[in-house]
Amino acid sequence: MFKLEILQRIVGSGVVAVIRAATPDQAGRMADACIQGGIEALEITFTVPGAAAAIAELVKRYPQGKIAIGAGTVLDTETARTAILAGAQFIVSPASDTETGCLCRRYQIPYLPGAGTPGEVIKALEDGADIVKVFPGELLGPAFVKAIHGPLPQAPLMPTGGVTVENAESWIKAGCVALGAGGNLTKGGLSGDYDSITKIARQLIEKIKEARRG
Repeated sequence: MFKLEILQRIVGSGVVAVIRAATPDQAGRMADACIQGGIEALEITFTVPGAAAAIAELVKRYPQGKIAIGAGTVLDTETARTAILAGAQFIVSPASDTETGCLCRRYQIPYLPGAGTPGEVIKALEDGADIVKVFPGELLGPAFVKAIHGPLPQAPLMPTGGVTVENAESWIKAGCVALGAGGNLTKGGLSGDYDSITKIARQLIEKIKEARRG
């Protein structure tokens, strides 16, 4: 899948499902439930034991062009390279790293680093961010996005942390291009309730559609 196609998957459905799990199998089940709910972009974090293997399995399971499988909590170039070799189609980091941004540009992999201040947003853009992750979203809130877009209207922003069905519309109307949904989306999977993940995924996507229509 080309870089532009991957970004379209992220922005198109409007949700990146952030998968944190105790095992690769649990991560896979969470991912399946998200996809059944209509989500087209998945971030397997490197806090998952055997994250690279989980990414490789999902890439094998889902044909290229339909689902974008990415890697999250990528702190350095070594981890980024491992993820890319496993098949990761985009890289997400809690903060921007110049060398990781360079690696992603070299291989034409979308880079989504985190930022929590105007200076960090600018650095992320300079490091080649395709989308800047607003992090931690639960502390910053939609007002941060509006404030950033005053001096930096060109910044494509995506919050991660604290994103819920209830506040999804507020984030989109504030100007976000997509939402990173983690624990509030996938928590049911920790107890084996994968149906709840599919249900919430559908609700999130519908809320985003409503906000965009509005």
